Amino acid sequence: MRHWPNDRIDLRSDTVTQPTSAMREAMAAAPVGDDVYGEDPTVLELERRIASECGMDAALFLPSGTMANAV
Repeated sequence: MRHWPNDRIDLRSDTVTQPTSAMREAMAAAPVGDDVYGEDPTVLELERRIASECGMDAALFLPSGTMANAV
């Protein structure tokens, strides 16, 4: 396994690192909803914020390039 310098953040995969206790607490406390039905408050806020920052009426969050290519 390749070792990276400690001054870098490894973003290759979510399986490379382990979440901290604070991260787990934040995930457990986060409001949730079904994004398929447009009920996830976190995704809705992200889309609203990005639309606003880009000067658009709306935005659509797509978690991968593959998914974006299908739209």
